[in-house]
Amino acid sequence: RPRKRQCVVISVVLCLLLFVSSLWLPQEVFLSCDQSWRPCLSVYAATREIVHDVTPAPGGDVIRECAGQKFQVSRLLHRLNSALGPASDVLLEPYLLCWEELIKFMESLGPLVGFFTHKVEEKIILLRHLSQEEAAKHRSVPHQPTHNPQSAGPHPAYHSVRSMLEAELQRGVVSFDSQTASGSRTLLRLHRSLLWLQLLLEKLGAEPEGRSMGELCREAYLQVLAPHHPWLLQRAAELVFRAMPERTVFLQLVCVRRQEEAEPVINIIVTAIREIHRRTERELNIRNMLELP
Repeated sequence: RPRKRQCVVISVVLCLLLFVSSLWLPQEVFLSCDQSWRPCLSVYAATREIVHDVTPAPGGDVIRECAGQKFQVSRLLHRLNSALGPASDVLLEPYLLCWEELIKFMESLGPLVGFFTHKVEEKIILLRHLSQEEAAKHRSVPHQPTHNPQSAGPHPAYHSVRSMLEAELQRGVVSFDSQTASGSRTLLRLHRSLLWLQLLLEKLGAEPEGRSMGELCREAYLQVLAPHHPWLLQRAAELVFRAMPERTVFLQLVCVRRQEEAEPVINIIVTAIREIHRRTERELNIRNMLELP
């Protein structure tokens, strides 16, 4: 009876968290499952067969393509490299495409991780909406020659991280005292989440195999995201970590069989993510935007 009561309490709490957070559980992540609602990792059995198509990576390493899964390391790496703009800038749309690949990675870890991906998707939609609004304004105004780089092109303000932060700062869109639906504040939230994923990958590459993915994910979360989340959100995250799969699922995702094979692949991804994060951090920092409410 106590066991049954505990299960009921956990179920009620989980339902409440799903309601409060508007949690969306992905329905089309694992196309090979017979029932779309059932959490299913059986699709990964196919990835034990390593496909021989490979993608060269910096340093002479090779990234394998894995059959039967939506997430591909090579595609993520391509997106990350494409987001690197001139003069240490970060191109905004390629940056959002990076996040779409990272969402595939997170969804592949199980349906409950949709708790995180749903929030990321909301931010991607908001940033694209702002960019489209800006483009529409420029299309409605007759083109006039200008020497202002912030006014050149179809959607200059949201072309890159630097141009967006600077434009919103000049327009008074950013508030340092209250929450606003600005692109700058939204980017900051994505920026923190990117660091969380970076730390998780670093831990997966460096920590011994005895430690579970849930443990490593929790550690990275406590370091980066938990200080910015309310208590209720932290409790919901704890449930997600407990439901995370074994590390073997991660090995299959990056198309390797053993931990030592995963390390060079992880290092390549982490290096690319770290550069994106470093550039974004610099742009936010020089404008004092790292602690926007």
